[in-house]
Amino acid sequence: MSLKDAIKGRVEALDAWARPWAERSQWRAWAYEFLLFGLKQAWACLFGGLMLVLLVGTHLLWPDDAPLARYDFLVIASVAIQAALLMTKLERWDEALVILIFHVVGTVMEIFKTAHGSWIYPEESLLRIAGVPLFSGFMYACVGSYIARAMRLFEIKFQNYPPLWTTWALALLAYINFFTHHYTIDIRLGLFAFSALIFGRAWFVFTPDRRPRRMPMLVGLLLVALFIWIAENAGTFAAAWVYPSQRDGWHIVPIDKMGAWYLLMLLSFVLVTLVHKPELSPQLPARGGIASVSPVPR
Repeated sequence: MSLKDAIKGRVEALDAWARPWAERSQWRAWAYEFLLFGLKQAWACLFGGLMLVLLVGTHLLWPDDAPLARYDFLVIASVAIQAALLMTKLERWDEALVILIFHVVGTVMEIFKTAHGSWIYPEESLLRIAGVPLFSGFMYACVGSYIARAMRLFEIKFQNYPPLWTTWALALLAYINFFTHHYTIDIRLGLFAFSALIFGRAWFVFTPDRRPRRMPMLVGLLLVALFIWIAENAGTFAAAWVYPSQRDGWHIVPIDKMGAWYLLMLLSFVLVTLVHKPELSPQLPARGGIASVSPVPR
């Protein structure tokens, strides 16, 4: 039995045990649905969660006289995590390819940004390109991995999804602006307005348990960007990278950095749509209707 099948069996057994309790009242049903929502979110964050554990754990515990540089260990560990996800079929090969593309896209931006002093990697290592440790690309891959897994786990569909060319135009302009704003005007505010224009009427339709729920896409995208910003604070605390203002001591990353993560996360989302085509959702069932969707992670 594969690890994926073993996990699926455990979840099915847990659901069979807890479902009778949840069906005794509406409040219990809501509590159980919220619990499943949190568990699925945690499962979608598997790659990112493991990376954060590695970043913070090695920051606190890595010996100064270790023969292997901490950053180099993070590169090796990141590759091992990705390989394990593929071997256990917890991640699909087509998803891994898109995540690899985002890895490359992120690394190119890292090289450019560090050359312009936007942030630095303060520790020495061998596995790096132009001063950028290779583990940095995996931090971008974590975002792509989360989006791809969440699309599957929550069986996400869309209402009023914009034309695909508009999402690609937004993603391309956002990526270009990360480079060009150093030399010309920063069009970030315009990109925010563009995203509000094309996604303003769109909704995520997701299934935490058996009943489809929906959320405005802009709200969902902003929430993801917020949690990436929180993870970024953990990363800078762990000295995975450091902003110029943090050289004399760590402090919370300014909240306006969330805007950059919002745009970069949109780029990741658009890349993921290469393998998870945006599927339009029919109208949700009338109140009380149930869709036969299993809570089991896939």
